[in-house]
Amino acid sequence: MRRRLLVVLMVLMGAAAVLLCVPLADAYARGRTEHLLLQRRSEAVRFADLADRMRTAADRAELSAEISRYAQLYGAGVVVVDTAGATVARAGTGPAERAASNAATDSASATGGPSEGADARRRALTGRSTDRLPTLRPWGPRTVVLAEPVGRDERVSGAVLMAVPTDAARRDVAIRWSLITAGALAAFAAAALVAAGIARWLMRPVLDLDRAVERLTAGSLQARAVSDTGPPELRHLRQHFNTMAQAMADSIGRQRDFVADASHQLRNPLATLVLQLENVEPHIAPGPGLTEHSRALDEAERLEELLDGLLALARVESGTAELGDQDVTRAVRDRVTAWAPVFRAAGVELVATGLAEGLRARALPDAAGRILDALLDNAVKFVPRGRRVEVHTAHGPEGCAVVRVTDDGPGVPEAQPALLLRRFARAPEHQNVPGSGLGLAIADEIARISGGHLAVGGNEPHGLVVEFRLPSP
Repeated sequence: MRRRLLVVLMVLMGAAAVLLCVPLADAYARGRTEHLLLQRRSEAVRFADLADRMRTAADRAELSAEISRYAQLYGAGVVVVDTAGATVARAGTGPAERAASNAATDSASATGGPSEGADARRRALTGRSTDRLPTLRPWGPRTVVLAEPVGRDERVSGAVLMAVPTDAARRDVAIRWSLITAGALAAFAAAALVAAGIARWLMRPVLDLDRAVERLTAGSLQARAVSDTGPPELRHLRQHFNTMAQAMADSIGRQRDFVADASHQLRNPLATLVLQLENVEPHIAPGPGLTEHSRALDEAERLEELLDGLLALARVESGTAELGDQDVTRAVRDRVTAWAPVFRAAGVELVATGLAEGLRARALPDAAGRILDALLDNAVKFVPRGRRVEVHTAHGPEGCAVVRVTDDGPGVPEAQPALLLRRFARAPEHQNVPGSGLGLAIADEIARISGGHLAVGGNEPHGLVVEFRLPSP
């Protein structure tokens, strides 16, 4: 969002700079053109006055000397014509002189287009002076032609045509345009820095809120937005968000405390009940009473497992432990070794294949071992004798640690794998299998708080695949 905001601001500032600089540059070019016209027109008026007072050969010589000195000094071309278009006097060399001659004879201009000078000559012969020149740009025109009538009103006896080089004027325009461009770029750069600061000022509290929401979503209930900058509206939003997060954390904390306290407080009387049931057993005669006593003892022990699971889940959800670096490969190897006798006793083969070396993750303390314990405990309960369970590890995307537990047991129906991660979830055909239905839920919670996730899917041709990923350190 910050990048998009900067792009929008930069586009707006660039458009504003262009809209300001282009008229300014054009105004200067027009002003410099007008200044050139005024300068050269005063000279043309003087030559026209000399031509109007020309009566003798001496006067003609004076006029020729004047326009020659002017042409030599300014590199211009000057042609004086009478009303019939005949040349009275001429001075100058090069393109300027040719442009003046072309204007005097109504031929093409020096640039190869229709002669604007010829139009100026026709206007001058009707008594009108040149009052406008083409606007000068750094790239042209290289020569401009202006005309001044000789005489006034009905006494017009000819015209003075001047072809004036524009090199100096165009150089002035180019320099001024360069200064305007440099000033615009400097202003744009300064405005860009200000815009970057404004965007940072605006987006810092937003990004802080985003990080706080991300941490809350990951299970860190103590996450808060700490940035105290930005507009008042965003500061108020931060305060309201922190108030909401605190209320939510307090509510969830009370719920977890209740579950943990209830589970802990019920364990002692339940343990006493189990002990009493065991003590009563020798005094019950064989028969229906002994069978019911055995069922009651099994239910009491199942209830004790359920309370232990709830207590473990509450401790995991509390998220009080700090994330740390751990060796996933070593943890997997140790847990497989520890569970091997249990699987042999159950008649199930447990093998570790393709254990990637140097596999590390940043997670809750012993997260890999605790999650794998839950997965192997689940597998040894539900995989029939004579089947096989494989544990495999690998490096996942972005260096994360991937641990996969695969079995070739009966599996579960296609719609049920996603439900296995829910608390107390049990398949209908496994209701009598020992357990509380919290094992996979606890494993999933450990993976989630560690920044990873746990997934359950079907195996081909039959069986179950449970995979968990932990982020790289």
